[in-house]
Amino acid sequence: MIRVMIVEDDPMVAEFNKRYLEQVGGFELASVCFSAEQAIYELEKERVDLLLLDIFMPGKHGLDLLSYIRESEKKIDVIVISAASDIDRIQKALRLGAVDYLIKPFEFERFREALAAYQEKAAFIQNQQVLNQAELDQQILRKEEKRLPEELPKGLTKDTLNIIWNVITSIKTGPFSTEDVVSRTGISRVSVRKYLKFLKDIGVLDVKVIYGTIGRPVYQHEYIEEKSNIIKQYL
Repeated sequence: MIRVMIVEDDPMVAEFNKRYLEQVGGFELASVCFSAEQAIYELEKERVDLLLLDIFMPGKHGLDLLSYIRESEKKIDVIVISAASDIDRIQKALRLGAVDYLIKPFEFERFREALAAYQEKAAFIQNQQVLNQAELDQQILRKEEKRLPEELPKGLTKDTLNIIWNVITSIKTGPFSTEDVVSRTGISRVSVRKYLKFLKDIGVLDVKVIYGTIGRPVYQHEYIEEKSNIIKQYL
């Protein structure tokens, strides 16, 4: 089991991250810390493999903690989960060895992908002594190119995709929810979600989770106009 420490000063966000973690197999929550200082104290007492680390916190911020981990040569990996989206902080986190970086608000699927990729890489490294170039590229540097499907997935039709796509392009100036599409098309929520997931998977929609009350995240979709040409082959 990969032992995980969540370092997040917002109790509600920490609870979301904890619940998300519980939905991904192979990980065990070691502890939740609400400051970098608390995390440093706990890291001296228990084994931790992976930190889910916020940046903006009272006192020492997340990058201070990441610097401490590197300077003390602790064998701990870090995935940053932060609202910090400026390039300077992102570059500093990556230079300090963060293995992934999630910008709040984020969707559960992106969280799951980050942990799945980390889990796969950790398992691969555990069983290797030396690597060839292909293994390094694909398993460690993750250079495998994502291929778009040639056809619509089974169960999806061009006619329904056209209806949903027309609605999306009519409200493309701002974020929209699944319910917005359902109310304008009359298509069932289950079906709309399948089409929105497909559009997200091919890169023409961005999906973010907005924190509401505990246990009730709201998913907001945004149209990525510069990638809209991708959809043409499916319509």
